[in-house]
Amino acid sequence: MSIDRNRMPKLGFGMMRLPEKDGVVELPKVCEMVDTFMKAGFNYFDSAYVYHGGKSESIIKEAVVDRYPRDSFYLATKLPGWAMKGPEDRDRMFNEQLSRCGVDYFDFYLLHSLEDGNNYDTYEKYDCFNWAMEKKAEGKIRHFGFSFHGTPELLEKVLDQHPEVEFVQIQLNYADWNNPLVQSGKLYEILSSRQVPVIVMEPVKGGTLANLAPELDGMLKAANPDASSASWAMRFVGSLDGVMTILSGMSTKEQVEDNLNTFTNFVPLTQEEHGIIDAVVQKMLDMPLIPCTSCRYCCDGCPAGIQIPDVFRALNTTRMYPKDNRPRMFYNNLTDHSGKASACVACGQCEGVCPQHLPVIELMKEAAEKLG
Repeated sequence: MSIDRNRMPKLGFGMMRLPEKDGVVELPKVCEMVDTFMKAGFNYFDSAYVYHGGKSESIIKEAVVDRYPRDSFYLATKLPGWAMKGPEDRDRMFNEQLSRCGVDYFDFYLLHSLEDGNNYDTYEKYDCFNWAMEKKAEGKIRHFGFSFHGTPELLEKVLDQHPEVEFVQIQLNYADWNNPLVQSGKLYEILSSRQVPVIVMEPVKGGTLANLAPELDGMLKAANPDASSASWAMRFVGSLDGVMTILSGMSTKEQVEDNLNTFTNFVPLTQEEHGIIDAVVQKMLDMPLIPCTSCRYCCDGCPAGIQIPDVFRALNTTRMYPKDNRPRMFYNNLTDHSGKASACVACGQCEGVCPQHLPVIELMKEAAEKLG
């Protein structure tokens, strides 16, 4: 059964940045966001075994599965290679995911974060591609693909070796189009040339493109005072041919409404608007910011308990506004209940799982110096 692209919603709800209070997901707020999303005619929900410390899939059960007919929405989730110790973990985690979500099948199932080295090697070692095809034959997976954080060379290799893959999910946004670490543009071009449907993650780069520096935001406001910075990023991705669904990790009802405003009666970017984005990117290149997307994969295994993405937020703000004391105040409040940057033991666990391939250890030294 091939993917019916005409039925696929252009906007998908990424369930990895849900609203929380005191470390607990606020279910009533999530339900309100889901209802607003569904009422507008959008119905794709994306999760993973590890999101929200393993709670995201259960939240989907309560907010979506228990409240809407199963055939009224698409559900996607992922198998984490780094959590596997043997082939038996495939079925163990998959069955756990079915139970967490309260479903009999997944519409879209992905091998999580394919990249050069350990993750891809693990999926091949444990024959995960053939295993997924078996699940599809059993009717427990409708469509199979993978999310990708590797090089263009690896992407072509995987697609050559695994023609059974029906779609690929990549990080794609205007800031990463020519980013040598992410290479969004090249990945998109490979998938486009092979006519492989693309699902987009990080269209606003973990919120970075929704909260631009004042100078950059002003450039967009000058062109369209009523449009949010996030809407420019979403329209950039939505204007690309071959993009099937664009995931947004929404945390508030306001973010849901802003995205719905963008994708209801969607208007592609004009040539002039593309030029404005090009100018914004050029200005960005002059600002040496850390391109962290706050996926938080680095946090779980940190022996010092450092909340690395939050430290990067403070460090980025300090880089842009050296005289602003607010990032230091934020950092001090943060490290009242988590590890300081100076506590980094340089074990490298964080760098091994970082999809952005950031030099976290060196950045922790800078953070300790500038914020400590």
